Amino acid sequence: MARNGSRSVPQEQPEPRGRIRVLLVDDHAVVRRGIRAYLEVLDDIQVVAEAGHGLEALERMAAMAAHGELPDVVLIDLLMPKLDGVATTARIMERYPVMRVVVLTSFGEMERVHAALANGAAGYLLKDAEPSEIVAAIRAAACGEVFLDPAVARKLTQEIVSPPKGLGALTSRERDVLALVAQGRSNQEIADELVISERTARTHVSNVLRKLQLASRTQAALVAVSQGLVPPPVA
Repeated sequence: MARNGSRSVPQEQPEPRGRIRVLLVDDHAVVRRGIRAYLEVLDDIQVVAEAGHGLEALERMAAMAAHGELPDVVLIDLLMPKLDGVATTARIMERYPVMRVVVLTSFGEMERVHAALANGAAGYLLKDAEPSEIVAAIRAAACGEVFLDPAVARKLTQEIVSPPKGLGALTSRERDVLALVAQGRSNQEIADELVISERTARTHVSNVLRKLQLASRTQAALVAVSQGLVPPPVA
């Protein structure tokens, strides 16, 4: 499906000509070095650049675009400082709609996987994937195909068929917010405690109420007590 953007998007991705140009984006230099070392022995893949976080990746891509040398595939970690893989993927697809992005993730980052796919990622791999799987994902993405790690795909399918309920639907941060709500904290007090903005705290509270299908902070407090997140009030 074509995405809106400044450049036209072909209906089908053609078979890549020559070597597949890859940009590696990961905040751990040793990870980038290991992946590069494996890919550099292949005849059809070339690592053209590296970046340690999303902002650096976007800067490198802008410089490469100015010379008509954009990579074919971006292999990107989801959890990075300054600009994470989810936000970076969204910006890449907005600026370069024909780009193919493959994300690296941990099994516990399913919420980020959902977001990355929604932002246009063409595939995802677990960080402990075999080198051969990374190569397969890059080749598939370059040809316009989608590569999904089987373990993550099963988890996503399970969540679609049987979405988590109750506290299981909350992220760890949302559980922290729920506990603070149960303690009677205001949005500003929650923000101060978690070192986030008041607006972000308010968003978290709204998400907690929505996911738990509750109408008020009082109901949220009762749920937190009943589930053992916080001790019951002393009589």
